[in-house]
Amino acid sequence: MNEEAEREYGPTNGAAYFGAEAKALRETLGLSQGAFADRLHYRQAQVSKVESGTVLASASFAEAMDRAAGTPGVYARLRAKLSKQGHPEWFIPYIELEKTAAKVEDYSNAFVMGVLQTSEYAEAVFRSAHPRETDAQIKHRVELRLRRREILEGENPPLLWVILHEAVLRVVVGSHAVMAGQLDHLLQMAANPHVSLQVMQFAAGAPSSGLPFILLTQADGTSVLYSETTGQGQVNDSTTAVRHWTATYERLRASAESETRSLRLIRSIREEHANE
Repeated sequence: MNEEAEREYGPTNGAAYFGAEAKALRETLGLSQGAFADRLHYRQAQVSKVESGTVLASASFAEAMDRAAGTPGVYARLRAKLSKQGHPEWFIPYIELEKTAAKVEDYSNAFVMGVLQTSEYAEAVFRSAHPRETDAQIKHRVELRLRRREILEGENPPLLWVILHEAVLRVVVGSHAVMAGQLDHLLQMAANPHVSLQVMQFAAGAPSSGLPFILLTQADGTSVLYSETTGQGQVNDSTTAVRHWTATYERLRASAESETRSLRLIRSIREEHANE
């Protein structure tokens, strides 16, 4: 791999590191950005974003680089490795399961789940949790979070079912403008046939779980539970735990508003934030 990228960026800035590798490959092939884009069957604007480190290349982009370079799997494996960097070790098992899941069921009672967060909302969450970190550190955290959106952008995205407690929609994270933008994004995502949103209103009373959690089901039907405690999270694949929390999720689903009523409520609360 490119030694210049290793010296300048190191392994911690994955997007910049891979971008330097992409540029090095293009220059080795003697191609302009436009010609390189044509070779990869991508737009030049996307090549520019990858080379500049603005975004981490997608898995398919890395595979296209391998085809252009005649290096089966080399860039794809590098990209996969870099995509994990920056995440806490305890979170990596979840990231891997999220990527391969056929169904993801989330219950959120404090924040919008990471996959559905806007950059502004994610930044506000991280600034609150890590007040002493620099702008660069916060930016890196946001980039890692937004990268998880890729699971909904592939050829076979999972069914994502999210139950949001009404408190998630009303608590002001960042500002009312940030919240209006976040709720706009939720409404846009709800138009995706693979995404279902329900809201549990305050009027529903005490929820069957006081903790947020996620159930991930693979194509073969096996399911695992992901939950977080103070400081870290854990994946639990025990039959007893999965059965218990699956039943809990079904009770939450039954207590929540229908999808149609939930979207109507999200629109209403969005207007309240926009008018503040």
